[in-house]
Amino acid sequence: MHDIEVITDSTCDIPQELIEQYEIKIVSHYILWGDKQYIDRVDIQPQEFYEKFKTEKIYPTTSQATTEDFLKKYEEAILGGAKEIIVLTVSSAMSGAYQMALNASKLVNIPVKVVDSRGPTMSLGWQVLEAVRLRNMGESVQSILEKVDLLRQKLVQIVGMDSLVFLQRGGRIGDAANWIGTRLQIKPIVSINHVSGRVEPAGIVRTYSAMVDMVYHKFFEKAGSGSKLHIAVLHGNALDEAKKLADRLVQEYHPVELLINITGPVLGIHTGPRAVALCGYFE
Repeated sequence: MHDIEVITDSTCDIPQELIEQYEIKIVSHYILWGDKQYIDRVDIQPQEFYEKFKTEKIYPTTSQATTEDFLKKYEEAILGGAKEIIVLTVSSAMSGAYQMALNASKLVNIPVKVVDSRGPTMSLGWQVLEAVRLRNMGESVQSILEKVDLLRQKLVQIVGMDSLVFLQRGGRIGDAANWIGTRLQIKPIVSINHVSGRVEPAGIVRTYSAMVDMVYHKFFEKAGSGSKLHIAVLHGNALDEAKKLADRLVQEYHPVELLINITGPVLGIHTGPRAVALCGYFE
């Protein structure tokens, strides 16, 4: 039981063991595949999604969690003893989840602060982890919000994809739209702008190995240098490649916190199989 409950959505890509450790409450989005609807990470798990992705002829789409979904989670938190709630959602430039969470906040009788993370996957995840860790240290809601905002300003996320097709089909190409006329054989690299919350082009290459290498170099080019690196390696069912990146990070940068996780279905629709990403910050 916590006086301050922290709630997020299923795009956060926080490893399950940390979700359980910090008792993070998750509101799930939906995967629509033909005439079937799946609840993200409940009815369909990431590994299953990527396997299905390779064989299904119908391209899946997504539907955001509703106001009612967020409201249900708020009510559960209140029943559990919460006196205040902090909600962090995927970027409002990518999804209507922020607005749904905001709508639901007006329907309960305790204070609910809704935060636009201005990013997807572990951009959101690191902010959630910061919030629950500060909560557990006894920080106030205002202090938590201020420190999460400071953390967001340090975050860097670079994503490399095996093909431009998935980003184009998924409709989340953002400011990388100028690539549309380019041959689809390219391997695109994008970054997340944590001010606008949008996808921005970061580079293009022609081979998978060059893509992975550029993701690595672009991350540190943007993150700069510092002490105490917290970093997540994310992958589209490409665990071996993710482990190689993690080994390289350990050898060259000795991070104080290193996470490896598979990207969930809602984002995997847009990045595709074999995508890799680095997301993190220096303290």
